[in-house]
Amino acid sequence: MPASIIGSVTENSVSAGTGSDIRTLAAAALLTYAGGVLLLVGYLLLSVFGAILAVVGGVFGVIWWRKSHGDRVFPRDLSVKSLLILVGVGAVLTVLAMALAA
Repeated sequence: MPASIIGSVTENSVSAGTGSDIRTLAAAALLTYAGGVLLLVGYLLLSVFGAILAVVGGVFGVIWWRKSHGDRVFPRDLSVKSLLILVGVGAVLTVLAMALAA
């Protein structure tokens, strides 16, 4: 195969580097985790109605996240501050779920 074809196949124009890819993976995992724990908290508080409210709240949360990051859910260069906010939200929701389940 000619080198120009191989170069265009292996070139990754989407990635901004390994650190950016790791932050994006962590953000995807944290958003999923926080959404799941939010659903659990809603269910523990108000049963099925609370779970439905939590799903609606999660959708609006993702819409807000997208608007605050330039119309992208996973921007090319996600800041560490955004990840720390997600970790904090996940931790607070986890503690709340544990307190409600006890």
